[in-house]
Amino acid sequence: MRQLSFVLLLSVVFYFLFVPASTVSAQTKPLVIPLWPKGAPGFENRRNEPEQAKDYWVKNIHNPSLTVFLPPEEKATGAAVIICPGGGHRELVYNAEGVEPATFLNSLGVAAFVLKYRLSRQENSPYSLDKHPRQDAYRAMRLVRSHAKEWGIDSSRVGMLGFSAGGEVVAMVAYAAGNGDPGAADPIDRLNGKPNFQMLIYPGPLGIPDSISSDAPPAFLLAANNDACCSESVVRLLKDYRNAKVPVEVHLYTQGSHGFNMGNRSKLASLKTWPQRMADWLSDNNYLDPAPGHKNHE
Repeated sequence: MRQLSFVLLLSVVFYFLFVPASTVSAQTKPLVIPLWPKGAPGFENRRNEPEQAKDYWVKNIHNPSLTVFLPPEEKATGAAVIICPGGGHRELVYNAEGVEPATFLNSLGVAAFVLKYRLSRQENSPYSLDKHPRQDAYRAMRLVRSHAKEWGIDSSRVGMLGFSAGGEVVAMVAYAAGNGDPGAADPIDRLNGKPNFQMLIYPGPLGIPDSISSDAPPAFLLAANNDACCSESVVRLLKDYRNAKVPVEVHLYTQGSHGFNMGNRSKLASLKTWPQRMADWLSDNNYLDPAPGHKNHE
C-alpha cells in the first residue's frame, strides 16, 4: 500500500512538472465577470437569482456577465471578440454558439468573451427587447476595453460575433455612435462601446437599420439561402454595405436552414468548414496581426 501511494505521488508530481501549462489551464473553470458589480441598473435586487441551464441552453439571466476565454500567451494576437449566442431572446444556445466559437477563436490567438445578455422574450421577463440587450452589449464592449492592458488586448481591435438573435444584439450597437458618457461616475461607462468589426451568423432582422453610414464596422456575414428566418437579413445588409462603401464579405450557402452553429454537427461539407472562412476574413483584414510591441510567437 505504501509503495502504491508513493507511485501515485510520483505520478502527480510528474504531471504538474511535465504536462504543458496550457493543458492544465485549459481544464480550469473560465473566469465569469458580471457586467455590473452590483447588478444591472434598475434590477440590482435580482442579481442573485440563479440561472437555469440544461443540455444546450442557459436562461433566467438577471445578472448579465462575460465569460472570459483567453488564448495561450504565445499565440495571442491582441484581437478580441465578444460572442453573443442566439436563442430567440428566450434562452441562450450557450455551448454551441458561445463556448465552441470561443474555443475556435482562441485557437487563432483571439481573446473571446461570451456574453450572457438579458432575455426579453422569456416567459414573465421584465426586460424590454429594444433596451436591455443593447445596454448589456454596450457595457460588455466597454468592460473588455477597460481590461485591455490586463488581458493583452488592442482596444482598437475589439469585435463582436453574433448568432441569430445574438446577431440582433450585435446590430443594436454596431450602427450607433457608441460614445461613452465623459461625465459618468463609473469610468467604464466613459469608454466607447462600438465594435471595431462584426461577424453575423444567420442574424435576425431586429436591430438592422434602414440604411447604414460610412462609419459602420466592417462585416463578415454568413447564412444559408434556405433560411426562411434570416437569410434576407444578410442580403439586405450586403446591399446597404455596398451602398455605404464599407468593407463586407458575404457567404450565402445553398443549404443549411437555420441554427447550424459552428457547423460541426452538420452533414454538409460547406457548413462543416464555414468557421475557416471567418478565420480567413479575420486574417485577410489584418485583425490577427499582432499590434506593435505585442508579444507573440516569441
